[in-house]
Amino acid sequence: MLTFYGSAKMKMRSKKTKKQNKFYTTLLAAIALATYALFCFGCEENLTTRRDWPLTVSVDTLVPYAAGIIQDALADPDPLIRANAIEVVAKTRQIRLMPKVQRLMKDQFVPVRFSAALAVGDFEYALAKNSVAELLQDKNENVRMAAIYALGRLGRMDSIVQIRKAITSSDQVVRANAALLLGKSGDTSTLTIQALWWTLRREDSDDRVRFQTAEALAMLGDERIYPKLWSMLISAYADDRVMGIKAMRQLGTLQAKDAIATMLDDDVIEVRLAAAEQLGMLNDTRAEPVVLDVFARDLTAGLDKQSQARVNVRTALAIGQIGSQSLIRFLPQLLKDQSKFVRLAAAMAVFQCQMKK
Repeated sequence: MLTFYGSAKMKMRSKKTKKQNKFYTTLLAAIALATYALFCFGCEENLTTRRDWPLTVSVDTLVPYAAGIIQDALADPDPLIRANAIEVVAKTRQIRLMPKVQRLMKDQFVPVRFSAALAVGDFEYALAKNSVAELLQDKNENVRMAAIYALGRLGRMDSIVQIRKAITSSDQVVRANAALLLGKSGDTSTLTIQALWWTLRREDSDDRVRFQTAEALAMLGDERIYPKLWSMLISAYADDRVMGIKAMRQLGTLQAKDAIATMLDDDVIEVRLAAAEQLGMLNDTRAEPVVLDVFARDLTAGLDKQSQARVNVRTALAIGQIGSQSLIRFLPQLLKDQSKFVRLAAAMAVFQCQMKK
């Protein structure tokens, strides 16, 4: 779920084979979110067994439990949990939790401060304007950029100019995050589009910069990026395909949607679920059988805990975007998963499903 480049993300370079691929994805996101996930593990209740699956579940009955998970996550000892929880608050529009997010702008962990500033901007939470302005003096350039972005969303006029300057940085992390923020800004001016294409074509831009820049151009509706996104979908590496799927959804054209649909037959379950999530965000429910298949065929059986968590996060994110009753009934077991990241993704899905009602 976490979008910050430079956090403890792990690069996925799994070959596309018919054997089980193990790879790390980035949330929320899908967001799903999704985008893209970072995983660690707790030790709470076991999963609900198959015989306990209800025929129907009222999403409203799950809201208090989901709210508790998100609130606890904002105060979790693990900074990656806190950063992901901030993103969940912003995506599910939970204004009552924004004062907690505002306080996390003073967190010691860079991705937490980055995510908090981003949430203030995405939420256009004017009550935190003074707090986010203080981050302009932060020692980390990525956090300063996030603060500039947030202030731009709150009315500051020169934010885009400053972020465009940052994309010329020699630091790959700064360059990738600048591309992310330009995409999120919605600025389709010639200068911004040119800056992104220049960055995409720079020989010294690494994979994370090129992929994030391609997505940013998709976010800004530049259909010329389609061939690049298609090349990501046919990559031998599962992580490239996941990022390509997310960027295709940002482009949002009929051609892009059909391209995502081709990934529902991918050999890697996490790629299929990523496609299901992104199609759900486009109000296309044709991917519902892919998600149901996780439970009907018990596709996590035999996987190690880490792999189970990755699949379960992707499953929760897809359920949140599709929001059908046939999928909502599986949320209770995901809310009780051993992984904090799975529980947090499931909690977000609860609120997303409620918003679809």
